[in-house]
Amino acid sequence: MNGVPDKSVLRLRKRHGSGEGIGSTAADGERLINAQSLRNAIVAGLIAIIVFSLFWMTLSALLNKVFPWLTLGLGVLLGYAIRMTGRGLDWRFPLLAALLTLIGSLLANIIVAASVTAEGFDTGTLQVLQSVTTMTWPVFFDEVLTIADAFFAVFAAGLAAFYANRKLTRSQYYALRLWREENNAQ
Repeated sequence: MNGVPDKSVLRLRKRHGSGEGIGSTAADGERLINAQSLRNAIVAGLIAIIVFSLFWMTLSALLNKVFPWLTLGLGVLLGYAIRMTGRGLDWRFPLLAALLTLIGSLLANIIVAASVTAEGFDTGTLQVLQSVTTMTWPVFFDEVLTIADAFFAVFAAGLAAFYANRKLTRSQYYALRLWREENNAQ
């Protein structure tokens, strides 16, 4: 024969790979594990909370309206920030994203409430935040935070956890699987 494959009418053309195996090794999986950084994820999460809080405060001041559903944006923002900087592969990164989102939504609500209060008293937001006492917190939790804020915060935490883990290609997933099998065998 001349080495030309038989062109069968019933055989569909292959549009995927050449049929060769994936060239990943356990060492590639170890590099993926070593690339994780919980510290970078925490720093990026804190920066995302600060940026989001300032954005929400500015938007609320410009439009004279508070949008509690913007907390969902915080969840997506934190999830992507933790994914890009933490490069996480395990359960710690979604948990971190969810916790930071819950804390960030509470802090953002406090900052927005202080901004609205400062506007009402013709003073600065920082002055209102500096004059907070222990008697202010019960009023804040009774009058400012609503069940909608809690609902949006929990939903945003779910979004953040969903987006927090790193997306892997097939070869990266295979390399990670090889590394885990090698380490579990030992």
